[in-house]
Amino acid sequence: MRFENLVNEIDYIELVNFDEIMCEEFDGITSNSKKVDSKDLFFCLTGEQVDGHEYASEAIMNGARACVVERRLAEDFPQIVVESTATAIAKISSLFYSEPSSKLNVIGVTGTNGKTTVTHLIQHLYEAFDQKCALIGTLGNKFKSSDSYHDVKHTTPQAPELQKVLYHVNENFIDNVVMEVSSHALEQQRVAYVDFNGAVLTNLTQDHLDFHITMENYFRAKARLFADLVTGDFAVINVDDEYAPRFIKAISETVSVYKYGIKNQADVMAKNISFDENGAKFTCVVQGKEYDVKLMMNGMFSIYNVLAALTTALALKFDVEKSIRVLEKIPGVAGRFEVVVNKPTVIVDYAHTPDGLENVLKSAKEITPKGGKLICIFGCGGDRDATKRPKMGAIAEKYADKVIVTSDNPRSENPQQIITDILAGFKSVNEVVVEPDRELAIKEAYKIATPLDVVLVAGKGHEDYQILADETIHFDDREKVREIFIGNNL
Repeated sequence: MRFENLVNEIDYIELVNFDEIMCEEFDGITSNSKKVDSKDLFFCLTGEQVDGHEYASEAIMNGARACVVERRLAEDFPQIVVESTATAIAKISSLFYSEPSSKLNVIGVTGTNGKTTVTHLIQHLYEAFDQKCALIGTLGNKFKSSDSYHDVKHTTPQAPELQKVLYHVNENFIDNVVMEVSSHALEQQRVAYVDFNGAVLTNLTQDHLDFHITMENYFRAKARLFADLVTGDFAVINVDDEYAPRFIKAISETVSVYKYGIKNQADVMAKNISFDENGAKFTCVVQGKEYDVKLMMNGMFSIYNVLAALTTALALKFDVEKSIRVLEKIPGVAGRFEVVVNKPTVIVDYAHTPDGLENVLKSAKEITPKGGKLICIFGCGGDRDATKRPKMGAIAEKYADKVIVTSDNPRSENPQQIITDILAGFKSVNEVVVEPDRELAIKEAYKIATPLDVVLVAGKGHEDYQILADETIHFDDREKVREIFIGNNL
């Protein structure tokens, strides 16, 4: 892309030392000064902890041809001064890759919990109706459900990486994309200039307050996805969520709104719900017509996820009964209420928020046999919202018969301090086992569990690493559970 075409497309405040390169082309876009290639355009993003302006000189030394900045720098190299580098990188990335989302049907799924599962269910539905669909999310991206994941660092990639993925989706003759849209991505403009055709809300409960500070800010970030929908687009809303009326209010009257729920009247509803060790059963009511459903997935949260996917199918005009039969055959997503071992039943789940932990514990309680105990192992991440720690402690004490508090990803925080914060939520800590070493915590559960018990290992789910203060080590809850409970490796 030529620099002269670029400057004609964006609102800039000032061009510095640009005359000699105006007719040149740049070959790439990046905000990482250490990964700059020759003739790249470098963006100085201002993040939570790092100011990209401090790395502009390094980027130029590594080959960048020019920098996009929010303030003019003293160094003598080409600069484009803009009001917001976050907005500019989103727009320029879209232009650089020929506005790929405008050629695609893009569905964004947002919410505190359930995004990963819902996106996977929607991808399966598209494929069941002979339509190709790419997926972008926490586990990575893939162009069809049978593909392996291509790893990404964020639930929603940074703008250049996201637009590049969408470009390759086009190149592979795929018409549809379903993607997880995080609140960080919305707040940081990563998905600005992505043309969404539909948006799905799973729920909104406490999370990421270390970044958003308040629930109001968290809501406003999520609501942007829905407020930006235009005539011809659709929104799918969980009407049982307390924020649902506010999300609906944010949506233009020209956008089609489809609702799902269990407690409140909706287009797609579930009733007569029951659970056993094999999954969930319920009656699904779709615009007044009833269908019997038998899922391989378990837990009330799984029913909500299935309702979200089924309501999206309704919005897409897919046949309802066929959609239900497709969803019945799906076993679930890695690390989401994943049964890893039987007798005792050991479940690994990604739940890392108060609401997520409560939902999973309720579901685990429902399948705990008479005479069996529910044992919960969990911790909380370091350098994240500390206010949720005692809340999660109180929830674990309420639903579990035995609680083992351990480490999650402590990062730069003292693991013992995180555990102390969690224990503050307990009415009594006499029956709580504290074991900061996560592997030893799982071994402790093995020692006390009987064949009738259910053991929930919560917090990390699909993750195969643990982030410590000075290093990141390989650690997969599922591997450790199999090693300890099946291999009896103590």
